[in-house]
Amino acid sequence: MSRGAPEGFEEYVAARLPMLSRTAYLLTGHHQDAEDLVQRALVKVVAVWPRISADPDAYVKRVMYHDNISRWRSRSRRPEHLTDRLPDRGVTSDDTTRLALEDALSRLTPKQRTVLVLRFYEDLTEVQTAEAMGVGLGTVKSQTRHALKRIRELAPGLEGLLVESA
Repeated sequence: MSRGAPEGFEEYVAARLPMLSRTAYLLTGHHQDAEDLVQRALVKVVAVWPRISADPDAYVKRVMYHDNISRWRSRSRRPEHLTDRLPDRGVTSDDTTRLALEDALSRLTPKQRTVLVLRFYEDLTEVQTAEAMGVGLGTVKSQTRHALKRIRELAPGLEGLLVESA
């Protein structure tokens, strides 16, 4: 970090970077984009650190959610890169499930993907998700419903993993 970082900021980043990186990867689907998303969020957060340092996680994540949607809107989707090389190892059932889920998530809108990450990875309630995204509760409910329906259409083999909470 820079020499001028506010007190406690460097410690926060060191402790929470793995969690922030995982969340960013789930939001973006690409390691490089995830790294960029975390870095941009932390640059924004350092400026307001004294105000949010008592409980920064929610603020940092909210910055990441909004930046990810803005990033996605501002550029076209990343093209696929085909290769003529086979993977070095065999594909397991877990790999197949993970790849099917990643592919299905990549086909969702940024809002739908964000809602699913918040609800089912971050384990936030519908109300907490609405607050984090800055949208209404009805939006969270409808986006969740539409996202799960879309994933069921794209990857019917994942049906057992997709349980919508009441």
